[in-house]
Amino acid sequence: MPALHLPRLTRIRVVGDSMSPAFNEGDWLLFSVIHPNRPNRRIRPGAVVLVQRDERDFLQVKRVTEILPDGTIWVEGDNKGASTDSRTWGALRTEQIKGVLRLRYKRAR
Repeated sequence: MPALHLPRLTRIRVVGDSMSPAFNEGDWLLFSVIHPNRPNRRIRPGAVVLVQRDERDFLQVKRVTEILPDGTIWVEGDNKGASTDSRTWGALRTEQIKGVLRLRYKRAR
């Protein structure tokens, strides 16, 4: 029987309002972790992703707005006035995308 490869999952609690109104402070989100050596076809415009720009940086939730011709990824927060994103840092390399949103499983009250 062939090996079954199940996605590794991680949960994230939303802090801040950069993704408001889609996701609000206190929401809990479940992400499929992206294996660094396997491309992920679910990274496409409109996808909500987990971003870590470098090892010292904290994880951030952003929305993919564009895949650029060189393969880099442009991400932005839904709340433009409260988000630090590709408009500040520039495009991200694929290895800086750490996960793809599966579901919000607990909405903040």
